[in-house]
Amino acid sequence: MISSAKSSLIISTYNWPEALRFCLQSVADQKIMPAEVIIADDGSGPETRAVIEAMRPLLSVPLLHVWHEDRGFRKAEILNKAVQHSSGEYLIQVDGDVILHPFFIQDHLLASELGAFVRGTRARITEARTSELLSSLDSASSYPSLHALSPGVYNRLNALRLPWLQSLGERKEMKSRDVRGSNLAFWKADFVRVNGYNNDLQGWGHEDEELAVRFINNAIVKKIVKLRAVQFHLHHKEQPREHEPFHAHTIQKAMSSKIKTCSNGYGRD
Repeated sequence: MISSAKSSLIISTYNWPEALRFCLQSVADQKIMPAEVIIADDGSGPETRAVIEAMRPLLSVPLLHVWHEDRGFRKAEILNKAVQHSSGEYLIQVDGDVILHPFFIQDHLLASELGAFVRGTRARITEARTSELLSSLDSASSYPSLHALSPGVYNRLNALRLPWLQSLGERKEMKSRDVRGSNLAFWKADFVRVNGYNNDLQGWGHEDEELAVRFINNAIVKKIVKLRAVQFHLHHKEQPREHEPFHAHTIQKAMSSKIKTCSNGYGRD
């Protein structure tokens, strides 16, 4: 049964308007729409704003653009700000460099469960196929139709949507490992309870996993879903990882000390 809760789709982005357009085109094609779409923009330039304005008429729901100044990688902060602007009870979070299966939102609403947050998976697209797709970007009304057997797709198991076998692709655990903000869903009340993302985590690396630690420390279980909520991740170069040791230390401290909230998070202006 699909959750009757009002949902918000939050899409994080930074200076890749071509990918964001693919992502928003796939949102426009959803079989069940969220109540609103919110772009969490970590300081992109005017090209990204132009894409958002061009795509707004194609969506049947409000499209909000939450932006802050570019002062380095501050994904945690902009996601907190996006959630502050959300009106949904249930929040579905993706990155702006993914293409969503048409049943992506429906699948997440079906997977939603009180006392749980949902971690999905993603298939990947090779560098060559990504370049090919982006070079063909010539229409605001079309985007690539992808499936598990499409050329250039790997991690193909993650591209399978077999909802009648969903019980085989579902499990729960009280571990924060392998949580990715690119395919994540949670109740807004739970997010507020743990004070959201930790703004101290600046630069690339595991801000989503640290959030998951605090969910789990509050007895909110991780629900892993496969064979549904399918997305395809466009290839890009990896981000610099000079902050990763500090982030890893923060995660370990949250785990060992059973930290349930953060001081510099959602509630801070």
